[in-house]
Amino acid sequence: MKRIIETDDAPAAVGAYSQATSTDSLLFTAGQIPLTADGELLDDEPIAAQTEQALYNLDAVLDEAGASSEDILKVTVYLDDIDDFDAMNETYADYFDDQPPARSAVEVAALPKGVGVEIEAVASLE
Repeated sequence: MKRIIETDDAPAAVGAYSQATSTDSLLFTAGQIPLTADGELLDDEPIAAQTEQALYNLDAVLDEAGASSEDILKVTVYLDDIDDFDAMNETYADYFDDQPPARSAVEVAALPKGVGVEIEAVASLE
């Protein structure tokens, strides 16, 4: 059975989607952008700071679902400029310092609200 995950510690969904959904064993997060729970958009910050905020939001959603970064199986990182990969990857590597999950990182034409990075994950709840 599908369960909707919602927390005030991450930005609220701004459309017809949930922050995350889960089954008994899997959690699927929506893409997290560098927007604080208070609504501050970090679109003018360096990509490292944007990545850090997106991962902070991801943590908040995981926590609400009873999971942590250690439970993440797969991450997808969307960048509006692939030249930001190294800076994103450095911050990302600090977050996943031990046994990182599988990951894809791709450049896209544009991201919501003009941000430089969006991060989504699939995690195990078992």
